[in-house]
Amino acid sequence: MAKKWKQKLKQLVTNTIDLPKDVMMDLPRITMVGQLHIYIENHRGLLAFSDEEIRLLLQQGQLSIKGNQFVIKAILPEEIMLEGIIHSVTYLS
Repeated sequence: MAKKWKQKLKQLVTNTIDLPKDVMMDLPRITMVGQLHIYIENHRGLLAFSDEEIRLLLQQGQLSIKGNQFVIKAILPEEIMLEGIIHSVTYLS
């Protein structure tokens, strides 16, 4: 119950002072450059990695990225840059 209340409070504050929702609500920010690069911020950890799929833990659910020839170019506690041929980006609940 407290978690829902906290989420609603964050939404109210975000809407009131016009802050980006990804900052206040721990939403992932995903930036893609064509099908070649993807940069994800606000993830909670790397769950699985192969040259055809990467799976990240999010605040709510998971993010699955599928493709070929994946290489992790940079990885930080809450950010990751992936290079390869990206076929799909899917949210999993």
